[in-house]
Amino acid sequence: MNDQERITDLMLMEKKMSTNYNEFAGECVNPQLRQKFLDLLNRDQQIQSQLFQTAQSRGWYQSKPADGMQINQTYQKFSAFGG
Repeated sequence: MNDQERITDLMLMEKKMSTNYNEFAGECVNPQLRQKFLDLLNRDQQIQSQLFQTAQSRGWYQSKPADGMQINQTYQKFSAFGG
């Protein structure tokens, strides 16, 4: 397994773990345990961001920049959920 495959594998694992921690926190009755899941979710988000930055800096993860109209459409779409 080369570095690119390792980074990709780690990114996928962190995405899955973030999804799990988010679900666990949302359905947790115990406040202390819920906070622990939220702490783990935050930590995983930081790790995932570092992995993404590493992959992107090495040219392994290319993102297409959005134009202004796409940004505005997305903003309008999701701002309706914010209240």
